[in-house]
This record gives sequence, structure tokens and C-alpha cells, in this order.
Amino acid sequence: MTAQDTARRVTKRRARTRANLLDAAFAVFAAKGFGRVSIEEVCEAAGYSRGAFYSNFATLDELFFALYQERADLIAAQVADALAQDGPDLDVPASVDRVTEVLLLDVDWLLVKTDFLVHAARDPAVAQALLDHRTRLREAIADRLFRARGHTELPAVLGDADGAARAVVAAYDGVTTQLLLDKDVDAARTWLGQLLTALLTDGSGTAA
Repeated sequence: MTAQDTARRVTKRRARTRANLLDAAFAVFAAKGFGRVSIEEVCEAAGYSRGAFYSNFATLDELFFALYQERADLIAAQVADALAQDGPDLDVPASVDRVTEVLLLDVDWLLVKTDFLVHAARDPAVAQALLDHRTRLREAIADRLFRARGHTELPAVLGDADGAARAVVAAYDGVTTQLLLDKDVDAARTWLGQLLTALLTDGSGTAA
């Protein structure tokens, strides 16, 4: 076996270890809440030693943020892909249907995200990182709405595409807060679809 082959195996093994730690942490954080979990508990759930943990993450905060980043990137990709399927035109009702169909609406994830939000509110550096990720999601939506502006008029009350994107993210935040309490995923998808359609059209399902 060459040195290159060995390096590849080490890289793959480390990536697998990191992924397993993230999966285990997600389950433990969702069950117990951030701030009530130790590194030892994450390691035990993943079946690894503390050495394996520290070879991938310096702190629980770093692991927590990696977990958030993974899910935030997934949501941004889901939204962007769903909005990109209409070409230059933007069929708002159809796009909304696609977004609400694929969007990650998972109660365990929302519990973890809410814990992270509370944690970030007390730590300016973490808060800024969280704001950066939310900006990326908003910009992905705004870019799609901006590219469709010549074909689909948005309600004037929203202002520009960035204003419309902020409204979309706010609607998602509101729906997921309700979902945390009633645990009704089907109702959340329906409600989110209704809100987004009302926001991005004249309320009847047709472009303004």
C-alpha cells in the first residue's frame, strides 16, 4: 500500500468518525438539550473515545455549530433547488408547493436549533456565525426571486427581492415555532404553503 493510499484511508476514516459524532450528538442534544450534555455522553453515544472527539472538535460548541451548519446548508440547498426549477419564470404556487414538500421540518432538529439560538443570543461570536448562515439562506432565496423579477411581479408591500426573502424566512420561523409546540408536521407544511403563497402573490395564488 502506498503512502497516498494510506492517507486516503485515514481521511475516509476521520470523515466517518466525524459524521458518526455529529449523528450521535444530534440524538443526544435533541433528547437532553444543549448545556445538559457532556463530551463523554456524546462519545459514549457514538462509541468513540475522547481522543476521537478532540481529533475532530475542540469543544462542544464547535460540534454544535458543525451540526447546525450541516442542517442549515441542507435547508438552503432545498429551497434554492425548489425555486430554480421554473427557469426564467417563477410559478409561485408551484414553487411554494415544491419548497414545502421537500423542506426539512423535523421536530428534533427544531429543538436542537432552538437550543442553539438561545445559546447564540448569549454569545456575540456565535450569534454572528448564526446570522451569517441565516444571511446565506436569505440570499439564496432573494437571488432566485431577483432573477425572476422580469417575469413575476412581487407584491409592492414587500419592496425588493431581499424584502420578499426576509418575509419567507420569517414565515418559516413562525411556522416552526408552532410546530415545536403542537408537533403537527402535516399542518405545518400546509400552513407554510398558505403563508408563502399569500406573501408572494396577491393572495389568490396568482402573481401580483
